[in-house]
Amino acid sequence: MGPVVSATEARIHFGELMRQAVESHEPIIVERGGSAHVVVLSIAEYERLLREKDQKEDWQELVSQAREQIEADLGGRELPPPEEILRQLREERDEQLLALR
Repeated sequence: MGPVVSATEARIHFGELMRQAVESHEPIIVERGGSAHVVVLSIAEYERLLREKDQKEDWQELVSQAREQIEADLGGRELPPPEEILRQLREERDEQLLALR
């Protein structure tokens, strides 16, 4: 968590606050009445947060699509336990390796 300043301090020294946020790459919390109300952060940090949010949403969408595809492929059957899937994959691999000899 970054530095904390009062709303009055932020109003009086806003230019300095902006410079500090840009140079330190840390958010500055502005309090009013003893509780946090807003955060001042550099545009670079703001854009980084937006990119992370977009990446997280992209990842969540991919997971959702994968789940839907798996359910469709299973056609109502229950997904086998991971151990069974690994056992089958290992058997297939072993058969492929034996066929190469």
